[in-house]
Amino acid sequence: MQNIQMVDLKTQYARIQEEVDAAVLEVIRSGAFINGPAVKGFQAGLEQYLGSATSVIPCANGTDALQIALMALGLKPGDEVILPAFTYVATAEVIALLGLKPVMVDVDPHTFNVTPAIVEAAITPQTRAIVPVNLFGQSCDLEPIMELASRHGIWVVEDNAQAIGADYTFADGHTQKTGTIGHIGCTSFYPSKNLGAFGDAGALYTSDPTLAERIRVIANHGQQKTYYHDFVGVNSRLDSIQAAILGIKLRHLDAYAEARQTAAAAYDAGLMEVPGLVLPARQHNSTHVFHQYTLRVRNGQRDALQVFLREKGIPSMIYYPVPLYKQEAYSGFAAPGFELPVTEQLCREVISLPMHTELSREMLDTIVATVKSFFA
Repeated sequence: MQNIQMVDLKTQYARIQEEVDAAVLEVIRSGAFINGPAVKGFQAGLEQYLGSATSVIPCANGTDALQIALMALGLKPGDEVILPAFTYVATAEVIALLGLKPVMVDVDPHTFNVTPAIVEAAITPQTRAIVPVNLFGQSCDLEPIMELASRHGIWVVEDNAQAIGADYTFADGHTQKTGTIGHIGCTSFYPSKNLGAFGDAGALYTSDPTLAERIRVIANHGQQKTYYHDFVGVNSRLDSIQAAILGIKLRHLDAYAEARQTAAAAYDAGLMEVPGLVLPARQHNSTHVFHQYTLRVRNGQRDALQVFLREKGIPSMIYYPVPLYKQEAYSGFAAPGFELPVTEQLCREVISLPMHTELSREMLDTIVATVKSFFA
């Protein structure tokens, strides 16, 4: 058996090496390294995959996508933006960089996502946007969040960096891809993501033609015509080599999701009876594409379990060990003594097991058996 890895990009590449190498070589031979045919081809392919009349605007990375989205909404310094405190720092980072006020809220202890009730309780007259994060691979309950936003005249920027390919089911039964439900959706193609490039890459989605054009302009130095700048913009482009790789991997995205779901089912079956563990819940109206398989470990045993796994040659990660409002950079955005109970609990209890497309049954059985032996 191969060594167990948290993410195995080498083996994944080996399975599609011929396709990827040919696509990269084609870009190199063409010399079209910026906004070339590979970028346009990937953009069109992702638009077709997402459906819902979605426009895709590629950019350099997922953090840029979030920043460009907020810039496109015309928010003013001091405007409040609601976001979960239990998420990666990039979500808060761009809010702070733009002089906006991050309003950090708690999450559901089972799905790890914000809920409509949590969001509604945080809305004030100064609230201008909500950034729900589809954490670990499944959607927030977005339909009622969008209804809240409509009622209060608030924008929704959907952070879909971890859930590309997941489906959300509305009350009337129709489904829509995550990332296409908010006014703007943002994603990252960081190499370890479910659809990962071989470097940094990202994209924004919107079905609003006016927003789409504004996003394109902002991402290109604020210019619609070369050397004529209508907005303060940024330089954020997806290069053609990364686009070529993503175009190949997009064809395999659903198969990748199935492999992750198979691995998650094996973890569920093997660990469901282990006392002291809480398995990841599924949002009732969303599929789960398992960017991470994240357990909660009760009774203060999380850190000991991680050490035990490491000693047995099994990697794990803690996403996330510290709430955003306790990070030094963001402590000024919360009152002294501010705490969110679920976020605090999750930061003490969560641990993510290896999750990728190349996990064999032997690997999964070994991981399960090792976890179970810790609690024996």
